[in-house]
Amino acid sequence: MTTVAYLGPAGTFTEEALWRFADSGCFPDEVTPLPVNSSAEALDAVRAGDADYACVAIENSVDGAVTLTFDSLAEDGVQIYRETDIEVAFSIMVRPGTQEVRTFSTHPVARQQVRGWVAEHLPDVEFIAASSNAAAAQAVAEGRIDAAAAPRRAAELFGLHTLADGVADVSGARTRFVLVGRPGRPTPRTGSDRTAVVFTLPNRPGSLVAALTEFALRGLDMTRIESRPTRTGLGTYRFHVDLIGHIDDDPVAEALRALYLHCEQLSYLGSWPTLEVVSHTDTHRLAEAAAWVDAARKGHHSC
Repeated sequence: MTTVAYLGPAGTFTEEALWRFADSGCFPDEVTPLPVNSSAEALDAVRAGDADYACVAIENSVDGAVTLTFDSLAEDGVQIYRETDIEVAFSIMVRPGTQEVRTFSTHPVARQQVRGWVAEHLPDVEFIAASSNAAAAQAVAEGRIDAAAAPRRAAELFGLHTLADGVADVSGARTRFVLVGRPGRPTPRTGSDRTAVVFTLPNRPGSLVAALTEFALRGLDMTRIESRPTRTGLGTYRFHVDLIGHIDDDPVAEALRALYLHCEQLSYLGSWPTLEVVSHTDTHRLAEAAAWVDAARKGHHSC
């Protein structure tokens, strides 16, 4: 039995992502979902041994990084193994027979994705934040809130009436989710991979430029860089970087070795198959370069 913590209750997009991971064969046996109240709580369940994995949202195409997830990933004891993404559109749901909508709830990230629709159709509504979209739907079912924005499945689970379906201010918006476990061997290299690290640097001029130059010198593409406060003092930050490539790729390994020398702290968050990007590393040329260096060491090199 594999226990997977996720942002609950049932009916969230995170639960949908969890079952996508299950359907793709990520788990060796039957899955037991463990609903929790936040992505940080899901990751803490992995650290504590209460769950084998956590399924958490890491970014969306409308609101950017899910900062609670990033801050929690920066703590030791977890590693990313897989990713998936889901197109996000919402249903607006109420209790059957509702005549007036005075209060509206959803997760704060989801609110950004339906803000325009709400302003047009529910202009005077009071917004009340929920820990998840499905939790908002549950609050509607329990009579604490008049309306919620949540996945369509939440209306089915809680017996709610749908006022509008497919609501999204930005058509085609997507959210990326990652599957996180305890540290171990990375997911095997596929040739289309992503590697993530988080690090802190000494507070001196040029330290960030020097660190990032290690990636540029080796032709590595960064797909993300985020800074988050360390919470130890003003002006101190952790940097989260995603790279194209796998730690088993020589350029990535070399860059991380060089990065280590620049950092006060460096944490490896994993290497895993990515959905939308491919590695452009010329492995043939790398083999040629390695052979040239080896020959030079042995005194057999040529110009």
